[in-house]
Amino acid sequence: MTASPPTPAPVPPRRRHDREILALAVPAFGALVAEPLFLMADSAIVGHLGTAQLAGVGVASAALSTATGVFVFLAYATTAAVARRIGAGDRRGAVQQGIDGIWLALGLAVPVVLLTLLLAPWAADALGASATAAPHAVTYLRISSLGIPAMLMVLAATGVLRGLQDTRTPLVVAVAGFAANIGLNAGLVYGAGLGVAGSAWGTVLAQTGMAAAYLVVVVRGARRERASLRPDAAGIRAGARAGGPLLVRTISLRAVLMTATAVAARLGDDQVAAHQITMAVFNFLAFALDAIAIAGQAIIGRYLGASDAPGARAATRRMIEWGIASGLVLGLLVVVARPLYVPLFTPDPAVRAQLGTALLLLALTQPVAGLVFVLDGVLMGAGDGPYLAWAGLATLAVFVPVALAVPATGAGLAGLWWAMNLFMLLRAGFLAWRARGGKWLVTGAVRG
Repeated sequence: MTASPPTPAPVPPRRRHDREILALAVPAFGALVAEPLFLMADSAIVGHLGTAQLAGVGVASAALSTATGVFVFLAYATTAAVARRIGAGDRRGAVQQGIDGIWLALGLAVPVVLLTLLLAPWAADALGASATAAPHAVTYLRISSLGIPAMLMVLAATGVLRGLQDTRTPLVVAVAGFAANIGLNAGLVYGAGLGVAGSAWGTVLAQTGMAAAYLVVVVRGARRERASLRPDAAGIRAGARAGGPLLVRTISLRAVLMTATAVAARLGDDQVAAHQITMAVFNFLAFALDAIAIAGQAIIGRYLGASDAPGARAATRRMIEWGIASGLVLGLLVVVARPLYVPLFTPDPAVRAQLGTALLLLALTQPVAGLVFVLDGVLMGAGDGPYLAWAGLATLAVFVPVALAVPATGAGLAGLWWAMNLFMLLRAGFLAWRARGGKWLVTGAVRG
């Protein structure tokens, strides 16, 4: 009699969650880091043309990032909706939902392009471009606006693939796009002698190539699942309804950061320089924590789509542990590695003196930031956008008067970063309170 093979030992839930989180978060981190490298590559190449050209591209990049950054909900809302369908076993519906998200992105891109073309001179002036830098800013902004449809399509298509539990393809596309961007920029700026215009055209072409690559992947998936490629008005409206609250959430967060920058500018040159460096570190740390949040969006959406509320809670607990632990490690690195990275930013002793306290305050709340990013991703994955919108507005309402009072109190940059820490603690409170309850645990293929 032949002995039956031994039954494999079941994978412990914690280990299973760890595998899921890492499989999604690590590639997502790579793709997130690739995005700012586009602008860094542009700046490095244009910087050799002259100070006015570099300043112009810097102003234009800030305007372009603002114009497109508020539409990140195209990725977030699409991820949650597609992941729910996947959890419910409706792969065809998941792909169809993603295609509707891409059509929504194209529809939104048209007015954004037109407004950017029209308001480019005003934007350059509003962002403080000098008389010599403004023409370069306007040139770069108007040409780059032609890449906005591709940029928004990339956001939506990235959301489709994340919802399908695939963060590797976005990483491959992002790395290829970054490499193409460097080659095109160098060739058009110097080889073709197009200057700032060449840099803008290079970025547009790279972004268009990325959008085309995503479309190939999505169209293949649609044909495989026999999903329609035509726009569906009901599906597009559903995507817009889900994305609207996330747009409010994103705008409220950007308003906090803009307020902080405006307050820092009123404190003095040394303080605003130190604030910008601290914000650069803050943004880099955010990429690491946001990668876990992206995993949360995909995982929680899938669990709720499968009507597995206990599984969603268990995954949430494990991701919270990951987020807090990651924040603790990052906070320690901010403090310990200061001698290595601070000299890269500035040689000015006065700025470095201001940086000391600001960086310590930033490091202090990284574990809290880890909790915030994870719960933000979890609630987005659950489709709990309306709550996130109200929480964002409430946090903004408290932060703004506190931050604006900093110059009058004489608390300086340290006072501003205490206000930033208050902002993070408020977000943590709102999100943790919501996560403790059960109203966000709405199960099914579509959130009602």
